[in-house]
Amino acid sequence: MDQLALLFVLLLGAVISVPVGDRFKMPAPVLMTLLGIVLALLPFVPNVEIAPDLILPLLLPPLLYAAVRRTSWRQFAANKRPIFLLAVALVFVTMACVAAVADAIVPGLPLAAAFALGALVAPPDPVAATAVAGQLGLPRRLVSILEGEGLFNDVTAIVLYHVAIAAAVSGTFSPWKAGLDLVLSAVVAVAVGLALGWGANKLMEVLGDATLQIGLTLLVPYASYVMAEELHGSGVLAVLTTALFLAEYGSDADDVMTRLAGHTFWNIVDTLVTGVAFGLVGLELHNAIRTASGRWGELLWWAAVVVVVVVFARLLWLLPATWLTKRLHARRDYDEDIPVSWRETVVMWWSGMRGVASVALVLAIPLETDAGTPFPSRDEIIFIAFGVIMATLVLQGLTLPWLVRRLGVKADTDQEKEFAKTLAIRAAKAAKQRLREIEDNEELPEELSEQMLRRAYDIGVRISPELAEDERREAYREGARRVKRLRRIQQEMLSAARHEVLAARSEPGADPEVVDRVLRHLDVRSLR
Repeated sequence: MDQLALLFVLLLGAVISVPVGDRFKMPAPVLMTLLGIVLALLPFVPNVEIAPDLILPLLLPPLLYAAVRRTSWRQFAANKRPIFLLAVALVFVTMACVAAVADAIVPGLPLAAAFALGALVAPPDPVAATAVAGQLGLPRRLVSILEGEGLFNDVTAIVLYHVAIAAAVSGTFSPWKAGLDLVLSAVVAVAVGLALGWGANKLMEVLGDATLQIGLTLLVPYASYVMAEELHGSGVLAVLTTALFLAEYGSDADDVMTRLAGHTFWNIVDTLVTGVAFGLVGLELHNAIRTASGRWGELLWWAAVVVVVVVFARLLWLLPATWLTKRLHARRDYDEDIPVSWRETVVMWWSGMRGVASVALVLAIPLETDAGTPFPSRDEIIFIAFGVIMATLVLQGLTLPWLVRRLGVKADTDQEKEFAKTLAIRAAKAAKQRLREIEDNEELPEELSEQMLRRAYDIGVRISPELAEDERREAYREGARRVKRLRRIQQEMLSAARHEVLAARSEPGADPEVVDRVLRHLDVRSLR
């Protein structure tokens, strides 16, 4: 098997893992990691030959962009306090705890290398956390916090990792320079992200065509990442800034086709890239196996200790952080998403899985220092890091669904229905207001005006049937059943038409372009 065949196997696995995961109530990223582990153990499967410095630029930009599309800047602003405590403060705490323990138990490990180990295992994976949380039906407030943590903790961890690696390679460390680098990295990233977001938004208006606009959204995250890195900024933060800008200002409410096609396109990209990323996590197991040759007992003990530190440092930080956030929330904020019970706090704790970013960072550890000597304890760091990644991703990923069911943590469907009802009322009022404006400028027959008013009312009722009055609710349901039946008959008629047109494509003398154009017309009719 060559590298290209291996890539196709991972892509096929990414597609199949979704229905298999749904069937057996298992997260698709965890299944792909297990597939990668199995492939890594097969003798005919080659080692992955991807330059370590290309893993993050190739995989993270589309994954981050796809994740940001499901959220908004307002949500981040509302949750700034819990996100800061998890994405920034917890990364520092975890790095410090891991560095202290690793320095104590691993002989000959310099403090700078210990901090590098702590930085690369500190950030929970944003893709794993959101993918797992999204499948389990968790409360929206927990998903929001996990998404915010996952998206921002990589920024902190990657900058800290580079500072620690630079100290280990050069043998010198300046706290002032490290702090300045952190600030400059963030400033450059935000500036690049805003500039590219604004430019991409303007360019989309010029392009107009849905296909070209969606193609541009695929290029923008990569451009944002690369440009920020070239200017010594944080590529991850630049992608987040660009994506948040476009999510806030780059959406035209009337551009229905671009929105529908873009949603489908990014779902496909998210599924495939996530599958490949976690498949690569499993495939990189051969690095750990090669490192442990003849030293299994010693290295497994070190890895187990660091796993315990990583897992319980998160718990010991979450307990007081959650309590503090609740106290501050009760005094000042009303729209902040926070865990409301110890059960939700436990679920948040167990959701701290490591993944793609940690793998990329551990593989990017340089081979030599500036003095030409081998990087200190590089093999030990690689094995310990992979131990943490595999233990948290596989163990926590496989047991999280059971834990959620056991604790009874689930989404508040009543609250979601109430919010949908509120949106339905607003939508219906907006439609009625627009109808009144049209009536002021145009003379509409009374029958047409009443018909349009009923349709404005139906807009809200279709979103939330609870809006219908009790005596009208059954009538609406009967009408909905009648409409559903008519739609089914119409769909069957359109299906027959599509089959006939498609059959004409293979007839002698048929113009495929004309056939496809007619078929697209029928497809659009089918969506109505």
